[in-house]
Amino acid sequence: MTNPRVHAPAPADLEGGLASLRGDCARMAPRYPEPRRDPARPVPPSLIHGVTVPSSSARLLEDTVEYGD
Repeated sequence: MTNPRVHAPAPADLEGGLASLRGDCARMAPRYPEPRRDPARPVPPSLIHGVTVPSSSARLLEDTVEYGD
């Protein structure tokens, strides 16, 4: 049995393009203010305990050291 009700996708905005999208985003931005963030503070090494890293992950990071440099 097939579903006789087929919903068409939303129509594409063929005339606006990227400029129209940027305008929509600019109008919506004031509705969604950026959350207030406190700056991250470093954690002293004495508080870091119980962290284990699987050997496969350690090898992966060890092999990609030059990638982030």
